[in-house]
Amino acid sequence: MTTTVTHLWRLLKWGRTLARHGALRGIESDPLTPPPVRRLARLARFGARVPDTPEYAAALQAIGPAAIKLGQALSTRPDLVGAKAAENLSQLQDNLPPAPFAAIRQTIESSFGTSIESLFVEFDEVPIGAASIAQVHKAVTTDGKVVAVKVLRPGVEEEIARAIDTYEWAAAHVESMGGEAARLRPRLVVAQFKQWTARELDLQREAASASELRENRIAEPGYYVPEIDWRRTARRVLTLEWLDGIKLNDREALIAEGHDCSALSGILVRAFLRQAVVDGFFHADLHHGNLFALRDGRIAAIDFGIMGRIDRRARMWLAEILYGLITGDYRRVAEIHFEAQYVPSHHNVQEFATALRAAGEPIRGLPVKEISVGRMLESLFSITRDFDMPTQPHLLLLQKSMVMNEGVATALDPDINMWETAEPFLRDWLRSELGPEAYYADRIVELVRAVKLVPELIKRIDQYYPPFGAAPPPPPLPEIAVIQRPRWAGYGLVALIGAAVGAAAIFFVG
Repeated sequence: MTTTVTHLWRLLKWGRTLARHGALRGIESDPLTPPPVRRLARLARFGARVPDTPEYAAALQAIGPAAIKLGQALSTRPDLVGAKAAENLSQLQDNLPPAPFAAIRQTIESSFGTSIESLFVEFDEVPIGAASIAQVHKAVTTDGKVVAVKVLRPGVEEEIARAIDTYEWAAAHVESMGGEAARLRPRLVVAQFKQWTARELDLQREAASASELRENRIAEPGYYVPEIDWRRTARRVLTLEWLDGIKLNDREALIAEGHDCSALSGILVRAFLRQAVVDGFFHADLHHGNLFALRDGRIAAIDFGIMGRIDRRARMWLAEILYGLITGDYRRVAEIHFEAQYVPSHHNVQEFATALRAAGEPIRGLPVKEISVGRMLESLFSITRDFDMPTQPHLLLLQKSMVMNEGVATALDPDINMWETAEPFLRDWLRSELGPEAYYADRIVELVRAVKLVPELIKRIDQYYPPFGAAPPPPPLPEIAVIQRPRWAGYGLVALIGAAVGAAAIFFVG
C-alpha cells in the first residue's frame, strides 16, 4: 500500500511542473475553487517562473504517460478545467521518443513464445509512430500480408498504475472539501479514467473492440475498420491490416487526390451517429490521426483503445435531446433530463427548458464554422451548475467524441452544418424506435422482465431500488483514508502538504 509520504512526494513533483507551465494560474482566480485548494495552488507555484499564457498540454507531457492520458480525459470536462484549458488539452500531442527495438522484440517474442522471425518475414525496427502507451511498426507476415503491429511500451503498465494510485488519493482529498468540488465528483472522474486506461493497456481487448465495430459498420459502407490478425495478437501486441490512405487533416492532399471533402464529412457524421445512437458502441478517440481517406472514397478508422458504450434507453434520450435541440423543442429536452434523473426533481421543468433555450437558440441554423463549440459547452455546463446536475461519467466519452467529430467534419467541409446533417438521420431512427410496433415490443419485454423479478423483489422489499431508467451505476471507488485536519493543526498540515496536494488542482485547471 502506497504511503501518504509517497503520494505527497509525487504530487509535489507534478505540482511544481504544473506551476512552472502556468497550469495552476486559473485556480487562484476562479471563485468556485475551494479556498484550501486555492491556497495550496499558491504554495505550489511559490518561487516558480510562471509564463503569461498557461501551457497545459506541455505541462502534462513533461510529467509523463499517465498525465498525458489524464489530460486527454480532462479535455472532455470544460466544466471541471475551464473552456480554455479543455481546448488546449484537446490538442495534446501523444508523441514520445520510441522505446529501443530490443525491448520491443522481447515483448513480441515473450507474448507468443516464439521468435519474431517465425511471425514476420519483414519487420521495420523504426516505428511509424510512438505514443505514451504503445508504438506501431510496419511489418509483413509469413503469409505475405502487410500489417501494422502495435506494441505496448516496456514498463508502461506499472508507471500508469502508480500514477493512478496517487490520482485517487488526491481526488478523495479534493472531494472531501465539499461544495463545487463534491458536485463535480473528481473521484468518479479518476475512476472512469482508470477504466479507460485499463482498456487501452489490453491490446487483445482493443482488437475485440475493432472486430465488433467492424461487424457494426456494415450498415455504413463508406466507413471502414481494418481486419484483425488474431494469430499475431495478444495482450501486449496487436496486429491488424495495413491501410494506405491520407489523414483527414490534410485537406490539400485530399483534394489533390480527387476526394470529395464534403462527401467525406457527411460519411463521418453519419457513421458517428450510427455508432452512438443505433449501435450504442462508438469510437471515442476520433482525432485526425486516427482517421484516413482511402483511395476508393471510404473513411477508415484506427486505434480502438478508447471505445464508448451506452444502453438503448440512454441512446433514446440522446437522440431525443439532439433532435430537440435541432428542432427547438426545448420543453421535451427538459422533460428527458428529468425523466433520466439528470436534474434533481426539486427543480422546475419549464425553468430548465428556458435555460436550454438560452443555450440552443443562438446556434440553431448556423453553419458549424460560425458555432463556437467551446462557448456552447460553456453555456451547457453553466446550466448543469445552476440546476445541481451531478456529473454523468457514462456520457463523458460521448461528449468528447461529439466535439472531436464536429472538429474533423468542419476541417473537411467548413460549410457543413452538422446539426442539419444529423436531423434526418435522427428523425428516421426515432420514428422507427418510437413507432407502435417498437412500443408494444418494448412493453412486452418490460413485462416479462418484471415478472422474473417478482421473487427477488419479495425477498428484498425493504431495500431501496432506483427507478428504472436512471443513469448506470458508477465505477466502484477505492476506500481512501482522508487526512483529517484538526483546528489546532490546520496551518501545520497546510505547511506539510503545501504544494504537493496543490497538484491535486490538476482536476481544477481553469
